[in-house]
Amino acid sequence: MSDKLYRAGAIGHTGAGNFGHALHTAYKNIENVEFIAVSDTDEAGRAKAVEDTGAERSYADYRDMLEKENLDLVSVCPRWVPEHVDMVTACLEAGCSVYCEKPMTMSLADGDIIVETAKKHGLKVAVAHQAVYLPATHAIRQMLNDGRIGTIQAIYASGKQDHRGGGEDMIVLGTHTFNMMRFFLGDVDWMQAHVTNNGVEVKYGDDHKPTEPVGAVAGDTINSYYAFKNGVSGFFLSRRDQAGSGRYGMEIVGSEGIFSLRGDVANRLMVYPYPVLLPSNSEQEWEAIDLDDTPFSQGNELAILDLIDSIENDRKPISAAEDAVAALEMILGTYESQLTGQRVQFPIENREHPLSRGN
Repeated sequence: MSDKLYRAGAIGHTGAGNFGHALHTAYKNIENVEFIAVSDTDEAGRAKAVEDTGAERSYADYRDMLEKENLDLVSVCPRWVPEHVDMVTACLEAGCSVYCEKPMTMSLADGDIIVETAKKHGLKVAVAHQAVYLPATHAIRQMLNDGRIGTIQAIYASGKQDHRGGGEDMIVLGTHTFNMMRFFLGDVDWMQAHVTNNGVEVKYGDDHKPTEPVGAVAGDTINSYYAFKNGVSGFFLSRRDQAGSGRYGMEIVGSEGIFSLRGDVANRLMVYPYPVLLPSNSEQEWEAIDLDDTPFSQGNELAILDLIDSIENDRKPISAAEDAVAALEMILGTYESQLTGQRVQFPIENREHPLSRGN
């Protein structure tokens, strides 16, 4: 890392996604970052953000902050998605690289705008898929690459499946899941999906209002199949009101064993020594492998460090804007497949949200 001192700021919106998962406080322990300013239209929220970050100045309008402060890095923090594309592109136009809350955008078209704007200005955009920055996740990928469970054959992923189960679970939690699937397996070639609500096939006009604005969602049950380019089969399931069962996570099945990753952070990897589960009277049991215990909350700081390194070495961040678009494509492709009744080839040609289009 160079000796450059980076000037950082953050954009929040109290009452409209706030400061997300504390993306504005991720700079505190980074020695070569000076946190300068915060922006929030809400006066009380702005004062709280100053207290939380120690910012030297605060602004009601993020555009004023970008114009008056010579910033290098900006966290775009709101959990709510509708303002992301305007906020991120404004930062890029002002010469700032960005760390953005997930989901990054509601449509592939908006995601493409961010990717192209970053390329145009030679800047970087990282996205808050915190899990892929953690040492434990990198250790798991290395074990997979080293053949710890043989040749990877399939990956089975599940959402949290709480009251948001189905479409909203797929976008809010699924963006982490799909990003991690791609971190392990690479790109998807095509997919096919089945989406229902109360057992009835979802069709155009069946979308419902989510608990927070993350784009149109539909269905209380999602079943998706992904054909990865490397030949691995991927599966995703989310069903409403199954919470409390520890379903959130994934199993990775190889020719010689199974990895099980459950919960927000896979600090403990469970390994089974066969590619299929044997009867209960078998002597073979799951083995627990303790991994690095860096908490999920530290993923933001690791992401900022990676963003700085990506700037200095002119490489793609670990979870870049392009990755956020690819994860969203796995989500929106689910609706595309359900509404057309066909498999969906990637990249998807129509970049607008499938549920926003008529018959």
